[in-house]
Amino acid sequence: MTLTEILPSLQKLSHFEKVKAIQFLATELTKDEQTSAILEDGKTYEIWSPYNAFSAEKVLTDMLQQHLLQKETK
Repeated sequence: MTLTEILPSLQKLSHFEKVKAIQFLATELTKDEQTSAILEDGKTYEIWSPYNAFSAEKVLTDMLQQHLLQKETK
């Protein structure tokens, strides 16, 4: 069945039924994307965490202080 054949039927649906059709299509698209995802199911991946990243905190604090000083001088 083609989209051209389906569109007239979709136009006849009630508002609620149209919303349900959109939800259905969104779920189907998500399923398609998950199957073609780069990440593999069941595999463990390391991620970076900001915990104990004290040097990053210092850099961000310095940048914020510099930004605030520049705003004060304008």
